[in-house]
Amino acid sequence: MIPKLLFAGRLAREYILLPEGAPILDRPGGSPLYAAGAASIWDKDIAILARVGEDYPNQWLRQFTEHGISPEGIQIAPRALDLRSFRAYSKTLELSRSNPVGHFARRELTFPKALLGYRPPEEKELINSDPHPATPLVTEIPNDFLQAQALHIAPLEFKSQGQLLAAFRAASDKIITLDPSPRYMIPNRLQELRFILEGLTAFIPSEEELRALFWGETHDLWAMAEELGGFGCQLIIVKRGKEGQLIYDVDAKKRWELPAYSSRVADMTGAGDAFCGGFLAGYQQSEDPLRSAAYGNVSASLSMEGSGPFYPLGVLPGLAQARLEALIDLIQEV
Repeated sequence: MIPKLLFAGRLAREYILLPEGAPILDRPGGSPLYAAGAASIWDKDIAILARVGEDYPNQWLRQFTEHGISPEGIQIAPRALDLRSFRAYSKTLELSRSNPVGHFARRELTFPKALLGYRPPEEKELINSDPHPATPLVTEIPNDFLQAQALHIAPLEFKSQGQLLAAFRAASDKIITLDPSPRYMIPNRLQELRFILEGLTAFIPSEEELRALFWGETHDLWAMAEELGGFGCQLIIVKRGKEGQLIYDVDAKKRWELPAYSSRVADMTGAGDAFCGGFLAGYQQSEDPLRSAAYGNVSASLSMEGSGPFYPLGVLPGLAQARLEALIDLIQEV
């Protein structure tokens, strides 16, 4: 199968404490899955490129198929892999990803044995420079997947993202978008980003990541976008959470602002990934950066109203399209 939309990245087994309600214990998640789930609102023929261990539940892989997401690109390593991901949200939606014991204790909840010995993946990456064992390998990419029409690479190690880009660029011309890892969005890695951005369709960092990259140089987000645009990328999309997105078209030298669609927030997990998934689906259909950003914006709004990577697929028919048309009229050139 040659997928229309392909999402590469690391899957996760989620443990989440929301501001209210029962804890979420061991649910499928991860950036590529949230992106794929959001893209499924708009299109089909979607696949994931990832690695999991032999302990990954088979029923979850079947669940992906039931939601129209092919698991054919998910390689199963012949050993168990630690894919645990913990998040705790306060009543003001502040996020913590460490000290699960303390969070469960403060809420007077029984601590799950499955989280014993947990350490955030970010801490492990600081200690170990080798790729995470769940990072997809170039050598394991199915041949048909190299012909995918559009590819999104979720946050991974710098070297791993570069290797995936090289493999897909060599195979054929395609739409490629990339969400960077905050681990390498630091000032002394700025010039190295040329290897990532050259020929990229869209680079999609968060505002926090972009500011960290240009720390001590400028506070102007548009100036940051322009400098990165000089590295050979077509579009710079800045995710700004509740403030929406900034869109910079490098060749046209045009700037736009798109406000976030106002919606209730039940769970913020994966909202940025949902934006990336919606954007890729929109761009594959239209190659219109503004309409594509609106696709992503709507996808993020739907994702946050519920919980889990498949929640957007269960919303009322026509809701996504109605929000899309409302948002397009709100895009403003700066």
